[in-house]
Amino acid sequence: MIIKNFEIKKINLNKNPIVLFYGKNEGFKTQVKDELLRDKFITSHYEEREIIDNKNNFIESIYTKSLFENEKIIFINRVTDKILEVISIIINKKIEDLIIIINAENLEKKSKLRSFFEKHEKCVCIPFYPDTNQTLSKIAYDDLRKENIIISQSDLNLIINKCNGDRKILFTELEKIKLYAKDGKKINRETISKLTNLIENHSITELVNCCLVKNKDKIINILAENNFNNEEGVLITRVFLNKLKMILKLSIEYEKNNNLDLTISSAKPPIFWKEKEITKQQILNWSPKKIKNLLYRINNTELLLKKNYGNSINLITDFILNQTSIETNSLI
Repeated sequence: MIIKNFEIKKINLNKNPIVLFYGKNEGFKTQVKDELLRDKFITSHYEEREIIDNKNNFIESIYTKSLFENEKIIFINRVTDKILEVISIIINKKIEDLIIIINAENLEKKSKLRSFFEKHEKCVCIPFYPDTNQTLSKIAYDDLRKENIIISQSDLNLIINKCNGDRKILFTELEKIKLYAKDGKKINRETISKLTNLIENHSITELVNCCLVKNKDKIINILAENNFNNEEGVLITRVFLNKLKMILKLSIEYEKNNNLDLTISSAKPPIFWKEKEITKQQILNWSPKKIKNLLYRINNTELLLKKNYGNSINLITDFILNQTSIETNSLI
């Protein structure tokens, strides 16, 4: 059954417990998900790859419910047609007190997953298309006015043009402006330009750091919370490459002096204090030879992403999840 994103009040999760979100407007998806679930809480987050690799374990886990759970709510991110087999199995088993929300990027009309959800009576399919600049402008104007922040339409357009039709990006940029204005600082064009052009993405840096210490649980949480898109797929590989080159330099130095603290303290550029402990773990886990091997593989992955841009975030996600499953010793 197809439902428009502004018609979610028509959805009855008791009758339609499996919901498909698709499209490139992650901010709007988050809003609708929160409204749809209201006081409910998501029990588990998954990436599609985890489920495909462990279908039986996933199906069995659905039957397992805590004494404190009235119902189980599962969110599956970055899905493709591959997930359809698992969804079909779950529907046929008629599992009670189970809600599943699955999230995909753009799905073509010929997509088997999209077609299944459009036709099946137990399922709901909700498309999320990019917002127009007019819609984003109204959202931004109303949000800033609540905080008594007034900016010109031309300055507002600077923010809107950065959003690519996704209100998730808009909310992020508006939050920067509201935090800046809290101390009574004046908002002008120069301020807006600086605030909306910060290129450091802490979530991506954290994702790469966790991958290099094989913290799979944290990786899943980061992927679930951020909903990275295809545009960010190549950015993740660039952050990965830069991080690996830095660790390679430090690892070579550590082999020379066999003094971890000295290696960290003498690093150039200096390592930020919050990064020191995880950097130590990475140096100990990765010899120069292993890092060079991984550099080669991430370079090949970047080329693959550029050739398959429409699927880039799925490819880099698979690479990262694969990396956490490989024994470091096998990368010699």
